[in-house]
Amino acid sequence: MGTDETPPVTGGRDRGGGAFAFISKGWREVRDSATADLQLMRARADSMRARADRELEHLLASAPSLAPPPPVAAGAPIAEVEFVRTRIQPKIQELRKQYSSQAALHGWPAAPAGANLRIDLTAIRKAVVNEGDGAGRWRIARWKGDRAEEEAKEWEVVRMIRSGLKEFERRSLSSDVFAGFRGRNELVEKFKLSLKSLNKEDMESKEVPPLDLPEILADLVRQSGPFLDQLGIRRDLCDKLVEMLYSKRNGRLMYDSHSADKSLSENIYDELDLRIARVLESTGYHEEGFWNDPVKYKISDNRRQVAIVTTASLPWMTGTSINPLFRAAYLARSAKQKVTLVVPWLTKSDQELVYPNDITFTSPEEQETYIRNWLQERIGFEPDFKISFYPGKFSKERRSIIPAGDTSQFIPSKEADIAILEEPEHLNWYHHGKRWTDKFNHVIGVVHTNYLEYIKREKNGALQAFLVKHINNWVTRAYCHKVLRLSAATQDLPRSVICNVHGVNPKFLSIGDKIAAERECGQKAFSKGAYFLGKMVWAKGYRELIDLLSKHKNDLVDFKLDAYGNGEDSEAVQATARKLDLSINFFKGRDHADCALHGYKVFVNPSVSDVLCTATAEALAMGKFVICADHPSNDFFKSFPNCLTYKTSEEFVTRIKEAMTSEPQPLTPEQRYSLSWEAATERFMEYSELNKVLNDKNGQSRQGRKINKVRKIPLLPKLSDVVDGGLAFAHHCLTGNEILRLATGAIPGTRDYDKQQCMDLNLLPPQVQHPVYGW
Repeated sequence: MGTDETPPVTGGRDRGGGAFAFISKGWREVRDSATADLQLMRARADSMRARADRELEHLLASAPSLAPPPPVAAGAPIAEVEFVRTRIQPKIQELRKQYSSQAALHGWPAAPAGANLRIDLTAIRKAVVNEGDGAGRWRIARWKGDRAEEEAKEWEVVRMIRSGLKEFERRSLSSDVFAGFRGRNELVEKFKLSLKSLNKEDMESKEVPPLDLPEILADLVRQSGPFLDQLGIRRDLCDKLVEMLYSKRNGRLMYDSHSADKSLSENIYDELDLRIARVLESTGYHEEGFWNDPVKYKISDNRRQVAIVTTASLPWMTGTSINPLFRAAYLARSAKQKVTLVVPWLTKSDQELVYPNDITFTSPEEQETYIRNWLQERIGFEPDFKISFYPGKFSKERRSIIPAGDTSQFIPSKEADIAILEEPEHLNWYHHGKRWTDKFNHVIGVVHTNYLEYIKREKNGALQAFLVKHINNWVTRAYCHKVLRLSAATQDLPRSVICNVHGVNPKFLSIGDKIAAERECGQKAFSKGAYFLGKMVWAKGYRELIDLLSKHKNDLVDFKLDAYGNGEDSEAVQATARKLDLSINFFKGRDHADCALHGYKVFVNPSVSDVLCTATAEALAMGKFVICADHPSNDFFKSFPNCLTYKTSEEFVTRIKEAMTSEPQPLTPEQRYSLSWEAATERFMEYSELNKVLNDKNGQSRQGRKINKVRKIPLLPKLSDVVDGGLAFAHHCLTGNEILRLATGAIPGTRDYDKQQCMDLNLLPPQVQHPVYGW
């Protein structure tokens, strides 16, 4: 009983044996499966070798038939096709030997009958595909297979074939192997050219007859389809009417309504479009973007397009001709945009009234040369911008140039990206054309002139100023996204900010530096007294000047003033000065940078009609004293120590005596830079938000691309957009009526340009540009 009984182990032995048997069985199954897979892989490899041999033999057999080489002379190199035999065939033989040795060593079985191969070497043959471009070139097609094959490495033979074919192609371009192909392609090209020449001769030999009444009616009915549909007239009736009119003109038989082909109306429409296009092309008319060569407007460097449209041009020495010219030159220095300056072209009769010193031009190219030469003499770099012209007419009553026709049409639609309207109210008073904000992505207006101040001086000036004030609000809101006012002297306009975006000619800064250097050397820089320079019209400060000098004639006994200028009121101004016995010497107008004006120490400018006087800024840049009224137009200049302002006539006398008995201070570097066009351009880019527009990646210009602007589509349009659109539409309707235009002071015939302007600018008549059939 004291001995321990050993428990039975039968059940444990059975459980261990069963587990071992299970593991052994699983191992045998895995081994059998692996062996079967290896056998299958060996069988496939052997089959692949046999298939490769057949495909290669087929390739070698068909290679000479691709392009029979010319006879090879003694000592000449072997034809390029031999690279297959010399480079690929030895590799295949080497692969055969390696496979045979491995098969003998490992005892690989032969490939079973009917084995399914996943790699089909017919792709090698399919990889060589003729591009069909007629130049004898070959390309390698993309290898197509299942996902596993795409991820695997290319077979070495395929890589050799690819490299060999590339080398073959390179050599074939300079050899005569594919002479047959090139001969065939040359024949095809000659045939195409002959067809084009025959077609061109046929088109030139045939005179295109004008559209007759049935064709015009057919096109009218087709274009009126949506309107007729609203009246309850079915579309099929309109199609039948168009077919009847057009077929009657061409002498065709009408098809039965039940048996007519469904695409008959579409064919008629296509033929009608082609017919109208040929008639328009024969007249010389072209629609923007249709007949134009798209390569002409293709921009490869992704630069934006900026069009600066102004109301005056050199040689008229006025602010709206000089300042936009400098703005174009300095904006064009940036690599972000290309600039086009659009200026008015006047006929010879108007040139004689406007341009000084009897300067006239016979062509726009001649005037463009004059403008570029004038600018080149005053800036220190080569300006890179285009100059375009639009027709204009000079108004004696308003003493300004009024555009004739639609000014926006002289800027191609594919270049209509950013517009800068110098004097936007002036440009759009009688504008009867496309809305600027519809054609351009961003429209900036720059207000130069205080028109209300000029109008108040005329008869019934208060009433006219009231009307013009509201018209200016109307047109600037309808046609501008942003408005810049040079000073607070102008009326408050919608979307406007106040900023001086004008600079002075670099030549004036150089004159100021020269005068400062002479003074530092102890030389006398100023040898003359006071002067006034400006267009000789009463509103340009001559009325205020004569009133001040006549009122304080006894206080300024020894004071003399020289006045330079030309204008419509020259005789009246000089006669008044002589009548009052004033000490004013009158001279013809000169450029402010003229050497005869360098010696003056004091510039007197009593004008209160200016918005920002350019002559005042130029005088300060030359280091002179400036005496001007304490007026919003002079706010920018008050920070300069040489600017002496006055509020009363007594203070005017005090400032005159102070300036004549003292010396002006030299400009500091900061003051000098603030007067430059570099600083003015920086202010313009900031306050007009042009920097944001140019840096906007989504708002690209329309150079062969669509504008990808991300906009939220509201459920309802904004009320401001609806109002602006309504104002623009109403303005367009009113300016289209000649009676209303004449009643509001427009020049007769300015809704369209006249025959003389067509000849000068090589334009088609307005009747051709806007035909009655609505193309």
